[in-house]
Amino acid sequence: MATGKRDYYEVLGISRNASDDDLKKAYRRLAKQYHPDTNKETGAETRFIEIKEAYEVLSDPQKREMYDRYGHAGLSNGTGAGYSDFGSFGGFSNLNDIFESIFAGTGPTQRRGGTQRGADIRYELTISFEEAVFGCQKEIELPRWETCQTCKGAGAQPGTSTARCSACGGSGEIRRVQQSIFGQFVNVTVCERCRGEGRVITTPCEKCRGQGRVRNVRRVVVNIPAGVDDGINVRVTGEGEVSARGGTPGNLYVVLTVKPHQFFKRQGNDLIYELPISVTQAALGDEADVPTIDGKTVPLKIPPGTQTNRSFRLKGLGVPVVHSSARGDQHVNVKVVIPTSLTAEEKRLYEELARIEREKSEQNDKNIFRNLFEKTKDVFQ
Repeated sequence: MATGKRDYYEVLGISRNASDDDLKKAYRRLAKQYHPDTNKETGAETRFIEIKEAYEVLSDPQKREMYDRYGHAGLSNGTGAGYSDFGSFGGFSNLNDIFESIFAGTGPTQRRGGTQRGADIRYELTISFEEAVFGCQKEIELPRWETCQTCKGAGAQPGTSTARCSACGGSGEIRRVQQSIFGQFVNVTVCERCRGEGRVITTPCEKCRGQGRVRNVRRVVVNIPAGVDDGINVRVTGEGEVSARGGTPGNLYVVLTVKPHQFFKRQGNDLIYELPISVTQAALGDEADVPTIDGKTVPLKIPPGTQTNRSFRLKGLGVPVVHSSARGDQHVNVKVVIPTSLTAEEKRLYEELARIEREKSEQNDKNIFRNLFEKTKDVFQ
């Protein structure tokens, strides 16, 4: 018998061999998407009821077996209807449970007797290259909301009491029952008058005017760990703002900007240093003192015939790994510097060197020609 209903598996967008976990995930996602409290589009309410009905059947092993065998006809006794009954909603005991499960984190976080978490604060801080490498302590001035010390965050003038909210009767929630052709829907919202607390302040605190917090400038010490880099966020737990009338304070996030160094460049946890050497040092070899980020120097042996851009590694002289005893390396890149002005003696020596190199080159050319001639002669003999 045709019922005009869509296939329940199609409604939930799952296969017939879907597991209970797959079924529950699909249901939660669709119920959240089409619930009338959050989706005001035409047809959303009907779609929500269809989703609820499909899940109610497929989440029950006996009903699912009957449906798999006989389709909708196997549920003609009414076991799969449930349009007007929201008391047993897909394994949840009541409507409040499904609200908490599906809409956790999407609505107000404040419930009766509860408080909201304070806002986080972002603070931009510029530090030197050395401070980023070795770590440091920085004291910053931070404007933020803090708990009112007069009323201790309660919002009421000391010595006075609060009264039950007349709008919600002390529940902190406003419930509105809506009738539809599918039955009753209960719309639950946080009471705007008491903000979900169930009680209202009759005599506000003179210092904070009932907010439970005041604006203040506080000095906060921030510990910067060794090895941080540009753009890193350092979190200081609990140093953010407090919410109205108490609650857990948010966090402080210090965003670091690192100034460039005059000589060193950073690549991850390694440091790059460019060492200029002369032509004679490159040709004959030498030993040079190389500065390190620690403020010391280490000797570096330059072998004869060193070419420009050759790199030497100084192990363990780089940037520390954050929260670790490990450390990167320092790489020394050699740059051979060609002189731009020469003394008379230097010019004479370079000319003599050029003459020797020219003679050497001519001799090499003769040797190459002679070898080629000998090989050619052998071929024709």
